[in-house]
Amino acid sequence: MMQTPASMVMGIVFSPLGLVLLFTAAITPQWREGQTRLSMSGSGSLLRSGLKGNGLGLRPGSVEALLLVRSDGLWESCLQVEKSELKQCWPVAGPYQRDPRVRLAQGLVLTSLFLCGTGIVLACIGVRCWTDLPLRGVTATGGLLVAVAGVLSLTALGVYTQNLGRLGMQEPRPGVNSSRFPHLSLHAAGSLYFGWLGSCLQVLGGGALMFSFKRPRRPTCPSCPTCPEVPVCPACRSCPVSNNKPSTDVYEVSC
Repeated sequence: MMQTPASMVMGIVFSPLGLVLLFTAAITPQWREGQTRLSMSGSGSLLRSGLKGNGLGLRPGSVEALLLVRSDGLWESCLQVEKSELKQCWPVAGPYQRDPRVRLAQGLVLTSLFLCGTGIVLACIGVRCWTDLPLRGVTATGGLLVAVAGVLSLTALGVYTQNLGRLGMQEPRPGVNSSRFPHLSLHAAGSLYFGWLGSCLQVLGGGALMFSFKRPRRPTCPSCPTCPEVPVCPACRSCPVSNNKPSTDVYEVSC
């Protein structure tokens, strides 16, 4: 029975794990997060009445301000009142959706998921743990696809992280007092870290599978010092047996 090389085992383990982590990051809306305080006086009275309708009225003597948590993903955004169950999510829209950097990240992540899934299928076919000899070319091709997928997702994450605070942000219009609007401080959130980890695992797994391109050296027979050029049979690992006939140089190979 064949012993699966350690590089193949490493690739088969790391590649699906990276795919799962990247998929989790893609579908969750926590790529970036921001908090802002919203005053409950004046125009906030409508929000106050809505909160009271949900049983979230302010305590007497408390500061009339709410801490809102805004989170954005690639396909969904959410807004939640801190320390409450009041949360609203919606598909990304507006300037954030139209931002070319967000669209670039979306396209790269989708391409990465497709390539990684295809590469894992090829790698599983190539490893062929149920046979004696793996299909090294197929396995290495699958590893190449997985490694390319990891590079694409790393590119998407790098673009998003580099422009995290500017994505979807419009320049203030002339004559509009921007101090009237609450300031939103944005920072990286949990889904982004899942994406980074998954992408690194994809690159590692794909690189390990790509070692299959290198053919292993065929071992020589250790018990036949007079004929070191005769290889060991790869299927049954038995050495060729010499007939010890002085009149001939023919050897029998028992496989």
